[in-house]
Amino acid sequence: MDHPNLDGARQEALRGLLDDDSAPVRRALLAHFRALGPGAKTFLQATARSANRSLARHATWFLAELKFADPVADFRAFIRSLQYELEAGALLLSRTVTPELDAGACVTELNHLAARCTELISEPASTREKCRIVNRVLFHECGYRGNVEHYTDPRNSLLDQVLTRRTGLPLSLSLVYLLVAQRLGLPLEPVGLPGHFIVGCFEADPPFFIDPFDKGVFLDPDEISTLLRTHGIPPQDTALVPTPVREVLCRNCRNLANHYTTAGETERARLFASFVEDFEAAHPPS
Repeated sequence: MDHPNLDGARQEALRGLLDDDSAPVRRALLAHFRALGPGAKTFLQATARSANRSLARHATWFLAELKFADPVADFRAFIRSLQYELEAGALLLSRTVTPELDAGACVTELNHLAARCTELISEPASTREKCRIVNRVLFHECGYRGNVEHYTDPRNSLLDQVLTRRTGLPLSLSLVYLLVAQRLGLPLEPVGLPGHFIVGCFEADPPFFIDPFDKGVFLDPDEISTLLRTHGIPPQDTALVPTPVREVLCRNCRNLANHYTTAGETERARLFASFVEDFEAAHPPS
């Protein structure tokens, strides 16, 4: 039987429902997409690569739930799209290791963390004050922490594993921090220092920085210089700038390539090294 075509009007109607978080709507859409088959897969893949970051994230969730596509091919398509959304990219990356990943559970956990923060925030509150609440929820109530004992464990770099195990690397813990902050409307940015990863607020005067690997400690530029020196890295003023999403995800892939090499998992190491090459080919370093 031919699958129904998705004309422009039907596509527009479906896009209008994709970001509805209510359980009945989600169930109805899942059933509808299953009935559409390949037509739904094509529609969702195109939406996941679109410039609308919110719709891209929701389309990625439906693709994961429906088990429609090859996770490695999906992530390569995401890289080539040049439409980089942090949450969708992190979930697609994790699916290359765990194809059966429950994207909905990851989103639910992030929503839960943000909802708990909202319960504790008393308005009016500054961004810095709200970040203190995020610190309380993530690092004290929920026990997220840096994995100093097993730093090179590849699970430290996979979003779903970090949310489950509540431990990770500077980059992955910064990722969790940023995704919670996005839900709270906080203007935070990823900051990829040489050899370390933190979060920054550049709208504050003066800007401030947070180290999620160190339980959310607040840092000023002088303290960051000291932190870099302890790692044997000469501090540079150019390090304290927002890191593009593409480089966050590419750096995540570099970490995984190195850590899978250390673990002796050469096939996965080569896979993530190839993702790094894909990122660099799609956006050559200047």
